[in-house]
Amino acid sequence: MKSASVESILVKAQKMCEQRAVRLTPQRQQVLRLMAEQKNAISAYDLLDLLRVSEPQAKPPTVYRALDFLMEQGFIHKIESTNSYVVCHHVGEPLHTSALFICDSCGQVTEHHADGIDQLLKALAFKTGFVIQHSVLETHGTCSNCTK
Repeated sequence: MKSASVESILVKAQKMCEQRAVRLTPQRQQVLRLMAEQKNAISAYDLLDLLRVSEPQAKPPTVYRALDFLMEQGFIHKIESTNSYVVCHHVGEPLHTSALFICDSCGQVTEHHADGIDQLLKALAFKTGFVIQHSVLETHGTCSNCTK
């Protein structure tokens, strides 16, 4: 990802944390930066390896606490099927359902709004009195680059 995009994500995250009165600590910010620099989703242990370049003493709980915070704030998504994480490219936008398209060949993850599905989920939840906190849909397949 271009550094301008990385910086844009970090600036948005910082502003949102200030508005919410929560702290984007230097460590949390560094984890978010490392994630934003990745082309594909990344595992917690791969993040730990990258974090140890600047913080050699970093341990797994350090990364997991940062990931938990970033997920709570809506800055990243966890891809349950691969136990990895990806930056949300719609930070600062209204609550939305994300559709993640995951290429099983190259690992590329593309995020899109799932507007029609979002409305269906809200209607189904309303019928049962369920309150949706967040939704992430995962779809596996092959991206256009790998299909060629």
